[in-house]
Amino acid sequence: MGARLFEVRFHGRGGQGAVMAAQTLAEAAVLAGYFAQAFPYFGAERRGAPVKAFTRIDTKRIALKSQIYQPDLLVILDEGLPSIEPVAEGLKPEGRAVINTSLPPEEYDLGVEVECFTVDATTIALEKLKAPIVNTSILGAIARAQDMVPLKCILDAIMDKFGERLGERAAKANLEAAEAAYSQVMSGRCRGERILRKGQQWLPSWEDIPPGVALIVGSKEGVVIGPGSSWQNFTGTWRTQTPIYIQEKCVRCLRCWWACPEGTIKRLDDDYMRWDYRYCKGCGICANICPAKAVEMKRGTKEW
Repeated sequence: MGARLFEVRFHGRGGQGAVMAAQTLAEAAVLAGYFAQAFPYFGAERRGAPVKAFTRIDTKRIALKSQIYQPDLLVILDEGLPSIEPVAEGLKPEGRAVINTSLPPEEYDLGVEVECFTVDATTIALEKLKAPIVNTSILGAIARAQDMVPLKCILDAIMDKFGERLGERAAKANLEAAEAAYSQVMSGRCRGERILRKGQQWLPSWEDIPPGVALIVGSKEGVVIGPGSSWQNFTGTWRTQTPIYIQEKCVRCLRCWWACPEGTIKRLDDDYMRWDYRYCKGCGICANICPAKAVEMKRGTKEW
């Protein structure tokens, strides 16, 4: 094999297993005879928040320690991420993308037109693992999207890594997820019509933070700061399932209103409810606690 540095950037959400996927791909690369490294980058460490992870593969020792800004392969574990972050930024023109979506590549707008591999990893994960943890499904798709690390090495790495941490039974279920994804991948070229926009950000320096207290309420470079500013974070895109409110069944017991951890359920004057889907993360507590079955959970990020 010739000298070749191959860089992979993963974009996912906390809880989807992006970090484990990057580490497993690196382990698979080592099994295939390469040198490899993997590391994550976290923002806010909480379930559902955007997460990045990186894998570098080379035929020689790797001295680079930086994040990956111009990946050869872009891996997106949540198809909603490009709507809130410019995830395709820096992808090489000859690069490829692996995306968790039920859409064929030709119908998916990534923001750049590249060779693309799509797979409905969420459905596979729900079927094989009973949870929307898509990392091993996406690893199966990665085996189809590059020619350095073969599927066998990826499966061996899944067995080693997940078997050691979760046990043999869980490892076998993850193997099945990877194999199913490998066989269901659709390939083609994605669309490049989406405008890649970076959201407004402001990071305080140490001089901006008063010692021992919170930031003052105000605005910096177009970003609201201080107590009460979290309304800007529309966390509704994090969910994989959405509650449907069936008002005819509602007995107005208010349990969902009290139990919602995000405060997304609004109590109306007549004690019926309304959901603010901009912030609903789809945890399902409202559906579980409802005695009248007036809330049902449906797959997908929708609004009613």
